Amino acid sequence: MADDEPTGIVLTPEERKRRRARNIAIGLALGALALLFYVVTVAKIGVNILNRPL
Repeated sequence: MADDEPTGIVLTPEERKRRRARNIAIGLALGALALLFYVVTVAKIGVNILNRPL
């Protein structure tokens, strides 16, 4: 094998574009899930967080 040959899988421009779009969608879904967990946690704790002992 020559040194100038690419190793691994070589993606076409269309495949790279689809992979990037998929990665962005996964990132947005994870961000939305984290935000949902945060909102649910704050909603469950509610205003009681202000009345906790220091």
